[in-house]
Amino acid sequence: MSLVSPNQVIESMIQSGEAKAKLPVSDLLIRGALSGALLGFGTTLAFTAEVQTGMGIVGAVLFPAAFVIIILLGLELVTGSFALLPVAVLGKKATVGQMIKNWLWVIVGHILGSIIYALLYIIAITQLGHVNNNPVAAKIIAVAETKTLGYKNLGTDGLIVVFVKAMLCNWMVTLGAVMAMTTKSVSGKIAAMWLPILIFFAQGFEHAVVNMFVIPAGMMLGAHVTLADWLLWNQLPVTVGNLVGGFLFTGLALYLTHRKTASKMILEVPKTDKSAASR
Repeated sequence: MSLVSPNQVIESMIQSGEAKAKLPVSDLLIRGALSGALLGFGTTLAFTAEVQTGMGIVGAVLFPAAFVIIILLGLELVTGSFALLPVAVLGKKATVGQMIKNWLWVIVGHILGSIIYALLYIIAITQLGHVNNNPVAAKIIAVAETKTLGYKNLGTDGLIVVFVKAMLCNWMVTLGAVMAMTTKSVSGKIAAMWLPILIFFAQGFEHAVVNMFVIPAGMMLGAHVTLADWLLWNQLPVTVGNLVGGFLFTGLALYLTHRKTASKMILEVPKTDKSAASR
């Protein structure tokens, strides 16, 4: 059978978090940058599909392709690590210092990759500034302003809203990362990952790494958004909200309900092997 039990999934989460905690800075930067760029690709694909069809759900159906590529290639996505690394720390396979190091350097990589893709994409769709009426560019500008000024106009309530939307987003994103561990087949992994990512994107929840692309890209295209608007009214609260949602609703919740059973299963295996070997 290709299906993996929930108890085994928890062990896979711990092992994945342990491996991520031991990666050198160079790998964190490269893998983080690639992930940032790939999510940028997924976002522009989704926006293009929405503009062409007039239906946002079409874009949401296509967006998970970028996430699937990231997971299958073993790249670093900080939003997924918001669930996996704390579980490794709880399982005493990683330290808090290693966890924070991973998050910080991967975020740096995300920003670099996202901005590089934004620059290249803008050159492509504007034909190096010769075209200023591209509908996808207009969509990016509108989204960038909505994700910042829209919350700013609500004041404190806006911070609460963006934080909650970030929590809901990463509940699904981390489930996507974990669902990839529920099966051993590639086709099964793709199917298992696709639905949670579609759910978050279709409902307009807030993803920190997607926003590292779409808001700077909007600013480059002329959105009336300042650096302070981006950081204070989106990036910082969204990153914290993603962390809280991913850790509480996926990492910690699954760890608490399945970890004890998984540990018992592991302890029983050596005993069985030992008795068998003595016969």
